[in-house]
Amino acid sequence: MYQKMLVPVDLAHVDKLEKAIQTAVDLALHYKAEICFLGVGVNTPSDVAHNPKEFEQKLSEFAKSCSAKFGVTATASAHISHDPAVDLSKALVAKADELSADLIVMATHVPGVADHIFASHGGYVASHSDLSVFLVR
Repeated sequence: MYQKMLVPVDLAHVDKLEKAIQTAVDLALHYKAEICFLGVGVNTPSDVAHNPKEFEQKLSEFAKSCSAKFGVTATASAHISHDPAVDLSKALVAKADELSADLIVMATHVPGVADHIFASHGGYVASHSDLSVFLVR
């Protein structure tokens, strides 16, 4: 049913993504699908990496470690943005199409008051993508 899943990850907060990653791994094992971890980084030094090349390398290492740990085929795709807070949602939808994914599995948060005014990234992706989107709380 699914052949390639896109899983957005924030390398600065991997500890908060355990449930979403495990969900993606379970689906990948069940459907014998590939997981593509997508990271959105910046051109400037950050807590994760000093430059885009280092960011891509760390994301690739993360995918390799998940592949070895869980026994799934995992790849990495880095998207560099000038302002990830603004570009993130649109970048996720565009990259899913570009990478020929057929499912997006992403972590989300419990909705709060601000979510009634501003769209969440998960809500935007689910509303604007033609793919199936699995939001994991």
